[in-house]
Amino acid sequence: MVTETGERCVAWGGGPWGPAPCVRLRGPTLPAVQAVSPVVDSPERGSALPFVLVCWLVAAFMALGAVAASDAFLEQQDLQAACDGAALAAANRADEERVYAAGVGTSLPLTLETARSAVADHLADGATAVDTWSAETDGSEVTVRCGRSVDIAFGWLFLGGRPLQVDAVAGARAPTLG
Repeated sequence: MVTETGERCVAWGGGPWGPAPCVRLRGPTLPAVQAVSPVVDSPERGSALPFVLVCWLVAAFMALGAVAASDAFLEQQDLQAACDGAALAAANRADEERVYAAGVGTSLPLTLETARSAVADHLADGATAVDTWSAETDGSEVTVRCGRSVDIAFGWLFLGGRPLQVDAVAGARAPTLG
């Protein structure tokens, strides 16, 4: 309702006491805001999609890297187990000629020839393929070095298609008496 002075007001019904008082309406308290489309005027338009794609790409590389690292670790463990077995086989094969000639001292005598023969026999019977190996002995302890090239999962991505060189070293002492 508009009063005689041109003010807007709301009248609440009258009653036996006379006409209803006029409650003045105030104008808006906040300034008017113009609607602006954030897509058209924003300098960051479309920046979320590349960010999300980069995050997914990083996550995929991390997952593939974890698989490749696990595969490399398991290949190294297989080679280490084969190399350990070869060292134990070499340490358990004594030089029979020296044992019969001089008898058994505090430990079984080992020679380079018997150590190499035992390593070759063990690796030929094993399930793990070994590309290179060497055996050394000081007469009571044998050291065996093994190596092989393996293709790991996603090696084309992380190694450029080259195989991974895996190496292992194992040592064992000849059995001792008393």
